[in-house]
Amino acid sequence: LTSIPQVYTSQLPKPDTPHLQVHLGTGPYSARLVTLKPFKAGQVLAATPNLAPAPTKRYTTVQVGKDAHAELNSDLVYMNHSCDPSAVLDVRHRVVVARRDMAHGEGVTFFYPSTEWEMAQPFECWCGSPNCLKVVRGAKYMDKATLDKFAVSEHILELAAERDSSDATASAD
Repeated sequence: LTSIPQVYTSQLPKPDTPHLQVHLGTGPYSARLVTLKPFKAGQVLAATPNLAPAPTKRYTTVQVGKDAHAELNSDLVYMNHSCDPSAVLDVRHRVVVARRDMAHGEGVTFFYPSTEWEMAQPFECWCGSPNCLKVVRGAKYMDKATLDKFAVSEHILELAAERDSSDATASAD
């Protein structure tokens, strides 16, 4: 894991400034992380300094490399998936950044396949976005045209390129 680049460090929230909060729902999978103030597109919502290497992928881990997963070890584990996410989880720079302007009280969501090649627990998506995948299984199951619509991690781009080049080789044989 790399350190947080200088471009983001001036934006990092002060540790004593609450700006995100977990809202617990009443049903299963209804907890969510929300903003406690507005954020502008490109603004850092949170740093992820507590990433701890995980021996295996789980529903609480984030894929941070081709073969590496990490536990978030923070309230960021409550970021939900959306096919029209409000934020980007930048695993290279270890920050969560607003993808667009966000209002006070808005849910912090990211596109799970942007970091996950193959989900530990695939699920039906209920985000309601016009671009909804309907079933989220990981980037491995998405074609290049669909993946290109999203900001995805470098390891996902590398894995997709490897898959697509091996597919092209296999079809040429």
